[in-house]
Amino acid sequence: MAGRFIIDEDEQGGFRFTLVASNGQTLAVGGGYPTKIACANGIETVRRNAPEAVIDDRTGTRLGDQGL
Repeated sequence: MAGRFIIDEDEQGGFRFTLVASNGQTLAVGGGYPTKIACANGIETVRRNAPEAVIDDRTGTRLGDQGL
C-alpha cells in the first residue's frame, strides 16, 4: 500500500493534511488552510515539488556522522 494524505478539520474550522507512510508513520503535516480546496492545493504542491526536493541541512553535522 502506498502512502496517503489525510485531510482533517482543525479546532478553528480550518483544514490540515497529514502525509502518512504505508507503515502508518507520519511523514509531514501541512499548516492550517482556511478551506478544503486550499488544503487540497497544498497537497498538490507537495506532490509536485517533493520528487525534486533537495536536502538543505543546516545542522552543521554531516549525515555520515550520524551513521546514515
